[in-house]
Amino acid sequence: MDDKTVLSRITDLVDEEHKLRAQVSAGELSSDEERQRLNQLEEALDQCWDLLRRRRAARAQGNDPDAEQPRDIPQVEGYLQ
Repeated sequence: MDDKTVLSRITDLVDEEHKLRAQVSAGELSSDEERQRLNQLEEALDQCWDLLRRRRAARAQGNDPDAEQPRDIPQVEGYLQ
């Protein structure tokens, strides 16, 4: 997955987040459904941003960014801030 593809995925996830919020405001989706899906979206976004940062770091160090693969969500979500 190249940087352009990762950024496109991030854009798609953000667009979906906005649609979810609009559906809740319009009464088309329950708050519980929204929370569940938003949690999934946030995890996927974290995963994409992690991959993009690692690809950029690899490139900056003269390594092949294509060697970087997405980490699983529990690993990404388990990072200490």
